[in-house]
Amino acid sequence: MNAARLILVLLLPFLGACASHAPAPVEDRGGGPAAAKAATSPAPGAAATEVRAGYYTVKKGDTLYSIALDSGHVYKDVAAWNNLDNPNLIKVGQQLRVTPPDDGAPVAVAKPVLSSAPVEVKPAAAAIVASSNTAIFKREPKGGKLPWSEDALAKAQQADSASKPAEVKPEPHAPEPKSAEKPPEKAAATTDEVDWMWPAGGKLITPFAEGGSKGIDIAGKAGDPVLAAASGVVSYAGAGLRGYGNLVVLRHNATYLSVYAHNSKLLVKEKDIVAKGQKLAEIGSTDTESPRLHFEIRRQGKPADPQKFLPAR
Repeated sequence: MNAARLILVLLLPFLGACASHAPAPVEDRGGGPAAAKAATSPAPGAAATEVRAGYYTVKKGDTLYSIALDSGHVYKDVAAWNNLDNPNLIKVGQQLRVTPPDDGAPVAVAKPVLSSAPVEVKPAAAAIVASSNTAIFKREPKGGKLPWSEDALAKAQQADSASKPAEVKPEPHAPEPKSAEKPPEKAAATTDEVDWMWPAGGKLITPFAEGGSKGIDIAGKAGDPVLAAASGVVSYAGAGLRGYGNLVVLRHNATYLSVYAHNSKLLVKEKDIVAKGQKLAEIGSTDTESPRLHFEIRRQGKPADPQKFLPAR
C-alpha cells in the first residue's frame, strides 16, 4: 500500500505538466472570428443615399405627375424613360430618370447625314462596277457584235470613257438642296421667346413667394374663362396632381411650361395645340376653399414669378 502511494506521488508532476500544456493549440493570433467579421462587414446603407446625376429619388407623397412637373418634362416622357407601364406605380426610395437618355447627343442631326450618304455613293459604286465590267469585256468579244481585235478594244475603251462623265455629273448637285434646307430648321429650333398674356381677368389675391406659393392666385367666379397665357401644346389635362384639382399644363417650348389649377371644367385634352388666348377651362374651386385660378410659369421645371413675364395691367 505504501508502495502504491509512492508511485502515485511520483506520477503527479507529470500529469500536471500535461494538463498545463493542453490549451496551447486553442490560441488565436489572428484576432478571433468576431474581429474578422467586424473588419469585413460593410457599413449598412453606405451607398443607398447616392443619387445618380439626372435621377430623382421618390419621396413619400410624390406622384409621377409632380416629379415630371418639377423637372420640366411631360409625365409620359418620364414614364417612357423609366419603362413604367402604369404611371401610378412608383415606390418610395425608387430612383427615376428625369432627364432624357443621352441628353445633348446630336442624334437628330446625324440621321439626315447618314440617309443622304448612300444617295451620293451609289453613282460612284455603279461607276466602279461598270469599270470592273469593262475590264472583263476587254478580254473577250463585247456582246458578240464585233470579233476580237485591237480596234474593237479601242472602241470599247472610248465608249466606256465617254459614258463616265454622264454618271458623275449628278453627284455635285445632289447635296445642294439639302444644305439649303438646314438653316431654317436650326433657326426655328433655337427660339426661346414666349409672348405672354394674363390667363384670367380677376384680381390678384396671392402673389408668388420663394419657398411658399409656386405661382399666383387670381380671383374669379365659378365658370369664368381660363385662357392660354401663350400658344403651346397641352402636355397634361386631369386631376392626378395633389393640391391642384382639375389641372391643365401647357408646354410652350423646351424651356417654359404654364400651369392652370383648381378648374371646375376642362375644355382641352392632352396633345391639343392651343393658341394664345384660347379658352382652356373654367374657373372653379377644386382642391381650394374658393373659386380661383392658380397660375404658374415654370422655367426648366423651376417655378418663376409670373408677374416678371406677364404684361403690366
